[in-house]
Amino acid sequence: MEGNIVNWNDVWKNQMMQNVGSNPANDYASLWKDRLNAKVFWEITMQNDMCRIERTLDSLPLKANSKVLDIGCGPGSLSLLISGKVSHVTAVEPSKEMMGILQENIKKNEIDNIDCVNKRWEDIDVQTDLQGPYDVVFASYSLGMMDMKDAIRKMMSCSSDYVYLFWIAGPNLWDIYCPNIWSSLHHKEYHPMPKFNVLYNILYQMGIYPNVSVSKLNYVNRFSSFDEAVNYCMPIYRISNSEQEEQLRDYLQKVLKKDDKSFFLEAKTNHVEVWWQNNAL
Repeated sequence: MEGNIVNWNDVWKNQMMQNVGSNPANDYASLWKDRLNAKVFWEITMQNDMCRIERTLDSLPLKANSKVLDIGCGPGSLSLLISGKVSHVTAVEPSKEMMGILQENIKKNEIDNIDCVNKRWEDIDVQTDLQGPYDVVFASYSLGMMDMKDAIRKMMSCSSDYVYLFWIAGPNLWDIYCPNIWSSLHHKEYHPMPKFNVLYNILYQMGIYPNVSVSKLNYVNRFSSFDEAVNYCMPIYRISNSEQEEQLRDYLQKVLKKDDKSFFLEAKTNHVEVWWQNNAL
């Protein structure tokens, strides 16, 4: 803070440090260091998250000759679908296990226009790692960078036109379900990641006045069995031993809802779409 002016990038950093500090994992890539968890995440995402995926696809200005950069692509739920609509996709993902799922699907579906880069966005060299410039650069629910201002600058440096960021306003599903058990699991208070209000103010201080759209998203995570729910939640709750797993199982027995078909967690969230054109700044 300088005088009475808030440095919003510092606010982002501080909230990120608190979030990471409340977790025993060193970084977000380590969430999915177990291949089974990455595979379960992929399968459940494709079952449960198609509403958000389709909403994101509808928002992006994709053309047949577009080059697209997907930052933090995870197992490739968006990259795989986008590849059929554009000329080229570069998919950046820090988790080796998540990237492995994407590469398997690329091979299985005989896709030849996705380039995979297994690195953190912070470690990317725009000149040597990427094939820019890109018509559309986007990050969908993957803003786990510590220095957001620097991350945005790098996004802009490899975009010839659009930059899209998809994020959350207010609590997400895990902000609702994690705090009740976090201190018992880890002997630390749970701290959520920074949300849209901080992101917007960072952009504003950078001289970027983006287009913003906020919509309601009824987020439901469905699981075919109780054990599947436990396996999915273990990396999110940073479970590292049998005692913690037993606590998680007891907690999920209380909070999981059930219908005739499945177990599920649900929450109403605010999906935020932020975008601008570099050449219009």
